[in-house]
Amino acid sequence: MNTIKLKSMLQQFFNEDIGDGDLSSETIFSATEQGAFTFYAKQDGIFCGKQIIEIGFPLLDPSLQVTVFKEDGDTLQKGDSIARIEGSLRSLLTGERVILNCIQRMSGIATQAYEAVQLTKGTKTKICDTRKTIPGLRMLDKYAVRTGGAFNHRSGLYDAIMLKDNHISFAGSIAKAVQTARAKIGHTVKIEVEIETKEQLLEAVNAGADIIMFDNRTPEEIADWLPLVPPHIATEASGGITLDNLQSYAQIGVEWISLGALTHSVTALDISALVEQKGAVTYGTR
Repeated sequence: MNTIKLKSMLQQFFNEDIGDGDLSSETIFSATEQGAFTFYAKQDGIFCGKQIIEIGFPLLDPSLQVTVFKEDGDTLQKGDSIARIEGSLRSLLTGERVILNCIQRMSGIATQAYEAVQLTKGTKTKICDTRKTIPGLRMLDKYAVRTGGAFNHRSGLYDAIMLKDNHISFAGSIAKAVQTARAKIGHTVKIEVEIETKEQLLEAVNAGADIIMFDNRTPEEIADWLPLVPPHIATEASGGITLDNLQSYAQIGVEWISLGALTHSVTALDISALVEQKGAVTYGTR
């Protein structure tokens, strides 16, 4: 990840949460009181977010001592220790929620991406994400997808051309849309065309698309249409695909499956803090 961008993001996250100050921690604890807590997994999964911990806490308070026990991509089992942070009680409690929010979401995405990749083993199909990310979190979401072993689709509107049904409707035809785009872009930019019918598929092939996306088509339809796609054109299936029906799509030979569910409706991995202070040990904070 871009660490300069990450620091800026974390600063924004902290400012949103802290505002003019942490009223709870600053009211209860003095600036000199010290303690520690350990982040631990409350369920199995794939860890993601080491840099969030290593950069986030020192950004808030450079005197905090941070030790991370896990690497991004490591398998977590329930009860595993992830990281230990020691120092000012005020700083620990002020930073905890923002850091946890990030690593829980990222680990949830990495876990789901890993599960999807496992379901495609033995096939030539690769799993990728979509642009269905939380605004402001795309860099973290897409990094988490890679951590889980899947791939990134385009990062945004700026790094590939994707001609969807509305683009095609406004342009008048697939051929016209592809020809107009091709005349204005450089050789490093690819053009993907979304198709829903056999006729659209043939038009996209003849127009010279680089990638053809089968949108909301059944595995049977795609299997029937795949022989019509020349080997130099990449194929992708998307729309209505979940972990439950993923294998039926992978087994037909499509090259890519893009899953919006990796990021738009992912469940955060359950991670909490085991707090140590003045000889007492308690679980979690909100």
